[in-house]
Amino acid sequence: MNQMKPVIGITMGDAAGVGPEIILKSLEKEEMYEISNPFVIGDSKILERAKSFINSDLVIESVPADALAELSYRFGTVYCLDLDLLPADLPIGEVSSQAGHAAFEYLATAIQLAKENKIDAICTAPLNKEALHKGGHKYPGHTEILADLTGTEDFSMMLSAPNLKVIHVTTHVGIIDAVKLINPERVYHVIKLAHDTLQKSGIESPKIAVCGINPHAGENGLFGYGEEEEKVIPGVEKAHGEGINVVGPLPADTLFFRTVRGDFDIVVAMYHDQGHGPVKVLGLDAGVNITVGLPIIRTSVDHGTAFDIAGKGIADEKSLMEAMRQAVELAPKKSL
Repeated sequence: MNQMKPVIGITMGDAAGVGPEIILKSLEKEEMYEISNPFVIGDSKILERAKSFINSDLVIESVPADALAELSYRFGTVYCLDLDLLPADLPIGEVSSQAGHAAFEYLATAIQLAKENKIDAICTAPLNKEALHKGGHKYPGHTEILADLTGTEDFSMMLSAPNLKVIHVTTHVGIIDAVKLINPERVYHVIKLAHDTLQKSGIESPKIAVCGINPHAGENGLFGYGEEEEKVIPGVEKAHGEGINVVGPLPADTLFFRTVRGDFDIVVAMYHDQGHGPVKVLGLDAGVNITVGLPIIRTSVDHGTAFDIAGKGIADEKSLMEAMRQAVELAPKKSL
């Protein structure tokens, strides 16, 4: 094994969905082994079945958790930490309590391995919320499981696409409620999360840019009712006072272009569509969801289980491949 490459644990997600096949499609690309030491946490028999969906010649090899450090990761062989939770004939494309419970256990196992420093990052294939609940696990999704099992109270969503990273002050709330929720402490906290996350990934002094709330970032009171002065600027000033390399608030209509150009390492967006829109424009298959604020690195595809096409071998693996690249980029850097 190349000790310098990060070890990435890929959780299989809901086995009735496209997870198993997009994992294998990704691991058929030699690039994934050039940048990482990847293995799957799931069920070997499900991966074997998925091989037939995509006409794959990959070799699936079951391994125990205590052997991870000794593996000779090599292209063509997919190692699987086999939890043996599912039948080989699990129905495809259907909500299943078995698959929901298994998806939880795959993730719980990955979290424990990461907490024990046996893996460097987790990359998650999609799960199904209904199946998760039927399996006895009442969480909204991956993020809440990760937060609960790591004892994390403060976390945020970061979206990443080629040449653009965006972290959000608010996410899934209406625009009026979002403006109400924005406050200096939350702005400061998200700036700090962005700084700490990128610094851990190897960027010594990340360049952070903060969006305004109003057009032209308020333009000195011309637009809005002083929201930038009241809600954003104090948070930016607090972060700047701690030595964080942050600027703003800046007009969002030009800021994302400037970031893609290379002026900044990450954008702090004020609300959902302000940040999601630019990332989606760069390509739905290139977007990655990253949970920041956790004591471990976790990246994920930016799509669901796609039950309607599961088992047909046509699911696109690009988002998972990008999630693996981002896991490698964010993983703690190793040295000799």
